[in-house]
Amino acid sequence: MNRRALTLGALAVSGALALTACGSDDTGGKSNGGDKTTPNASSVDCMDAKGQLQASGSSAQKNAVDAWIQSYSAACKDVQLNYNPTGSGAGVTAFLQGQTAFAGSDSALDPEEITESKKLCTDGQAIDLPMVVGPIAVGFNVPGVEKLVLDAPTMAKIFDDKIKNWNDEAIAKLNPDAKLPDLKIQATHRSDESGTTDNFTKYLSAAAPNDWKYEHGKSWEAKGGQSASGSSGVAQQVKQTAGAIGYMEMSYAKEGITSVSVKTGAAEPVDVNVANATKSLTEAKVVGTGKDLALELNYTPKAEGAYPITLVTYEIACDKGNKADTLPAVKSFLGYIASEDGQGQLEAAGYAPVPDEIIAKVRETIKGLS
Repeated sequence: MNRRALTLGALAVSGALALTACGSDDTGGKSNGGDKTTPNASSVDCMDAKGQLQASGSSAQKNAVDAWIQSYSAACKDVQLNYNPTGSGAGVTAFLQGQTAFAGSDSALDPEEITESKKLCTDGQAIDLPMVVGPIAVGFNVPGVEKLVLDAPTMAKIFDDKIKNWNDEAIAKLNPDAKLPDLKIQATHRSDESGTTDNFTKYLSAAAPNDWKYEHGKSWEAKGGQSASGSSGVAQQVKQTAGAIGYMEMSYAKEGITSVSVKTGAAEPVDVNVANATKSLTEAKVVGTGKDLALELNYTPKAEGAYPITLVTYEIACDKGNKADTLPAVKSFLGYIASEDGQGQLEAAGYAPVPDEIIAKVRETIKGLS
């Protein structure tokens, strides 16, 4: 099982995004979501933190991190956070090489990475701290089609280049009222190592095992199709290409992109939204050991309205052996984003909060970082 973690703090190693550029507006405490993203300043404990805090990783959580940094920096002016959304694979690598204070990843750390982290984390190891729930949208661009229903086997065949045209019989059977054109399918996947890819392929493996024969992972294994870098790149490709379909974190599936409704074991197809993603997370289980809080998701929920294609973004940090000069800022920032106010900003940014019983464990674990 490929378990990769850390997902919330990807902040810029190379100065890609300075905190003045983090929000969609640079004044006030808002970012895309109006007053819901304005935190209670008294809830932010700066812990005498100061200096620069570098992080990188998951691009899926970028919009959440932008909002968090804007709010946190307004309260803790002595800390400069830089976020670089390089993708989960690159973020974890940078962290393990000691280049960043923590990382963001849409997959939990695998056993080899945990072993490697013991060289970095003196007397400790890297741990997964679930911080963001992100529905994965499957966006499409099919002229004349405003609503599209797909099930896991059909999606697997589309992304494996086994179904090549939009008027294919399998798609038509799921969409009897749609006027499907005789148009070539342009399936688009991530070109970079990505936790979004890992979670999307976990869904295909779990829900369509007879049609998806590849191992899940951060790198795309199937042949054919188009590729693009980051969720933003996939979204742009779908938006501008007639016949395109691609998977992306839900907050990128907007501004002209329509998303697939997924046929599950429930009576009705399920739309992608925050409320439906939250329903599926009620079946998540903590499978990490010790202080590690890696989760196991259920990609085949049967409950009505439970959206099955979700990811959890983890922040990855050392449980022990953090650098003395960055530890106060790491604990302060991670503590804020795990707080009620921090989690309260997620829905306005297009994400779902971590379930109460799990985020409570995250808060206690952050307090004990050393």
